[in-house]
Amino acid sequence: MTLILGIETSCDETSAAVVENGRRVLSNVVKTQMSHKDFGGVVPDLSSREHVEYIYQVVEESLSEAGVSIKEINAVSAVNGPGLVGSLMVGLTSAKAISLRNNIPFIATDHVKGHIYGNILTHGEILFPSLALVVSGGHTSLFMVEKDFSVKEIGKTLDDAAGEAFDKCAKMLSLGYPGGPALERTAQGKDGRFKKFPVSKLKSFDFSFSGLKTSVMYYIKEMGTNFVQKNVADIASSIEFAIVEQLIKTTYAAYEKFSPAGVMIAGGVSANKLLRRRFEEVFEKKRVKVYIPEMRYCTDNAALTAGIAYLNFEKNNFTSVDAGVYSRN
Repeated sequence: MTLILGIETSCDETSAAVVENGRRVLSNVVKTQMSHKDFGGVVPDLSSREHVEYIYQVVEESLSEAGVSIKEINAVSAVNGPGLVGSLMVGLTSAKAISLRNNIPFIATDHVKGHIYGNILTHGEILFPSLALVVSGGHTSLFMVEKDFSVKEIGKTLDDAAGEAFDKCAKMLSLGYPGGPALERTAQGKDGRFKKFPVSKLKSFDFSFSGLKTSVMYYIKEMGTNFVQKNVADIASSIEFAIVEQLIKTTYAAYEKFSPAGVMIAGGVSANKLLRRRFEEVFEKKRVKVYIPEMRYCTDNAALTAGIAYLNFEKNNFTSVDAGVYSRN
């Protein structure tokens, strides 16, 4: 039995988890920072300070919930990128300190690969090669994932991430923070065809959401406050529809070219109910295996880093304590 303690501080969640043999989650403690609400988005300096305040409390709670002591842990892992540099440093430094003090191996993990691994935690086994759409506030990319969990990026956003588009459009509509879930709640029950917003169609497998944001901005200005307030649910639904359709169409184009054994989604935006439903509708018709993570493995959490770190542990592929952080892949 191998127990790995994972730490995640890439953005505004302070999280620690204990995972057994890369599959069985014994604990997964997540503390979400709500101090960013007044700013309408994550403030990096504020985020890193809050991680410092809560990190060891969250680690101790995770060990307690798992019913294990630090002496029973076989390795400690932490996300070292991509993410907010200051926030990443808190988790990475904490993991290194735990490693050195307790003489256990340290394993740094990639944030994006961790999100993809959420499908392993959910489904146990997946078919390879698989096409993975990773979509969040900071990432919108397509990857081919091989059996050894090596990944090759085949497409990415050329400007904003889909989650960022959700958040900024929600802010334009004064829907509150966090914007993505607020926009989804507002759109619930509508069919998305009230206003046709642009769905970018690129020749590659890349994405673009800047045109959508600009279109929404001008539409709000043109129609006026009273109209927008009266029709806010329909407008929100139309925005959601445009974002999801671009994600689905681009992923489908990649599926047709590469013919993977499976397709999956991952990342914070994979919690969106319309995206999950459309993903299943489109790909199950093709009789390809569809993988969608449980809601608890969509957003940032340490079970993802503890889980994927097990793959490195099995190969004795450990990380030097000199390792640093990186903001982008």
